[in-house]
Amino acid sequence: MDLIVLVPLLLIGFFIIIAAFFTVKQQTAAIIERFGKFTSIRHSGLQFKVPVIDRVAGRINLKIQQLDVIVETKTKDDVFVRLKISVQFQVRKEKVYDAFYRLENPRDQITAYVFDVVRAEVPKMKLDFVFEKKDDIAIAVKRELNEAMMDYGYDIIKTLVTDIDPDVQVKAAMNRINASEREKIAAEYEAEAERIKIVAKARAEAESKRLQGQGIADQRREIARGLEESVDVLNNVGINSQEASALIVVTQHYDTLQSIGEETNSNLILLPNSPQAGSDMLNNMIASFTASAQIGEQMRKDNVKREARERKEKRELPPSTDLPESGYDDDL
Repeated sequence: MDLIVLVPLLLIGFFIIIAAFFTVKQQTAAIIERFGKFTSIRHSGLQFKVPVIDRVAGRINLKIQQLDVIVETKTKDDVFVRLKISVQFQVRKEKVYDAFYRLENPRDQITAYVFDVVRAEVPKMKLDFVFEKKDDIAIAVKRELNEAMMDYGYDIIKTLVTDIDPDVQVKAAMNRINASEREKIAAEYEAEAERIKIVAKARAEAESKRLQGQGIADQRREIARGLEESVDVLNNVGINSQEASALIVVTQHYDTLQSIGEETNSNLILLPNSPQAGSDMLNNMIASFTASAQIGEQMRKDNVKREARERKEKRELPPSTDLPESGYDDDL
């Protein structure tokens, strides 16, 4: 009978001794209460408490934690936008008591402050400034949270605006505006490139025309020099200049006909090209030169007569009475 009673007592004593010891993980704090009243705070390691009398009321995580809060609000230009605010916070070791006993749900408290700050700051800004001033929004949230949560034993490490999501229709409109702006810039660059190409092409054509004109001028100069030498040779054998020029033209005419005949694939037709054409061309050119010489001689005679008449009229003019006596010339 004694053995039957002793074994249960030993088992009960064993479990009581085991219950007296407990462990606390790293970066964690345990709250010890005795009969419902706070007794102590235990940190990492193997800890001892009075069995039955003391109990672990709770544990506090001392690591840096993150809470993501999504806030929907309206901007100054009446655009609804969703902001994702990431809050990194930590329980201060010296404020574990306040964090455990003074605040029932710290995450709900932080969320409420984030909503309050964001909905106070964003309506003051237009949508474009919300994107530009997101760091200012994060700083305002952190400042407000620090002031509110420090009394409860929480330290706000950092706040970040990690996402800004406007309404779907507004986002589509912004994308169209951005695309239009980029197309405008692209069109300006393309127009500038086309202008540069046109200017370069015009300069190249101008230079080509200049060189072509210079080549034609040199060619005609050499042709004229050759014709001059040909005329001098013909003059030496008793052929005057007009007849020599006509003969050279006719000779070039027949040379051209010969070169055309040598080209089997040529579509060029030289008019006139009959056998009588050379003789007619020669006669017409001689007649033209003769008529031109006669006209030139007549014009020269007319000019001589006109100049003689003008000199005669000038000598017959009376002296001007408007001139002063000192300026009068008796020889007139």
